[in-house]
Amino acid sequence: MKIVVLGASGQLGSCLNKVAEERNISDISFPSEQDGNILDTKLLDKLFEAEKPEFVINCAAYTAVDKAEDEQDICRKVNREGAANIAQACVKYNATLIHISTDFVFKGDVPMLLSETDPAEPENIYGLTKLEGEQDITRILQKHFTIRTSWLYSEYGNNFVKTMLRLGKERDSLGVIVDQVGSPTYAIDLAGAVLDVIESGSKAYGIYHYSNEGVTSWYDFAKTIFDLSGTKVILNPVKTSEYITKAVRPAYSVMDKSKIKTTLGIKIPYWRDSLIVCISRI
Repeated sequence: MKIVVLGASGQLGSCLNKVAEERNISDISFPSEQDGNILDTKLLDKLFEAEKPEFVINCAAYTAVDKAEDEQDICRKVNREGAANIAQACVKYNATLIHISTDFVFKGDVPMLLSETDPAEPENIYGLTKLEGEQDITRILQKHFTIRTSWLYSEYGNNFVKTMLRLGKERDSLGVIVDQVGSPTYAIDLAGAVLDVIESGSKAYGIYHYSNEGVTSWYDFAKTIFDLSGTKVILNPVKTSEYITKAVRPAYSVMDKSKIKTTLGIKIPYWRDSLIVCISRI
């Protein structure tokens, strides 16, 4: 099965490259941003014509959540128009799309597990444009698996774990948000799950949730990072109301993962166990 990864240079793309290598998956390509620009339909057509993929994994996204509030046009171009362009190319070349989305499509103001059928009411531009991308994909393409994830981190790219490790060395004390709750996701685990979906041969298309098992706050996540890495730093809990950002974030965005486990047979590790692996690799 020929697989093409778009957004290959990002965090998840790098993790897919690593996991594919570990699994000896050779028929997978990671085109550069120049060759796989999702905003250039002619370039995409050329890429699909050359590769003739059976599966396309879209990791490309505009993810600067606060910056998106000021850059709504480019955020929407990437997260909505880019997603639609890929879906249309998949229709033309009869490819199945695996599209990565986010827990930020939810308002997250009620402490309950969020299922795939719960109302999506994003509170910021990033979440709104990702939802619009999901909706366009669903409208255009039947053969798609849209996977919403949350709090993504790994040894690659810029993410919360690497930022905490750096700041823990640079500062004597740190303040971290204590009243936003969710599930961290090791991008290596997500990459493995994406490849498992492909290898399953399933045609149960639709929207799925995937994050590591368990629930934590940003504060407790940071505390665990420092404990596991042996970093000595004073950590102070900070309320969201005390740390104003341009974009509103969900207070509780813990997703129900029953569907991906039962329908596609995906096994999901506990967040702390995966964090131990990641920190050992960093």
